Amino acid sequence: MSEHLELDVENVKCGGCASTIQEGLKPLDGIETVEVEIENGHVTISGGSLSETGIREKLAELGYPAK
Repeated sequence: MSEHLELDVENVKCGGCASTIQEGLKPLDGIETVEVEIENGHVTISGGSLSETGIREKLAELGYPAK
């Protein structure tokens, strides 16, 4: 069963930012898709058995902390 997690993140300003977030999160366990809306910094993550804590930690490590 697929889960969805939606987060608003800081510092998303361009396509490069979006790519960094997508490439940084995809290797995490359970993540199938990562969609980033550059205009508002909204990130939607889909997959199975998502770890919100792990995702938030990885975003912060990448320089895009979740609000």
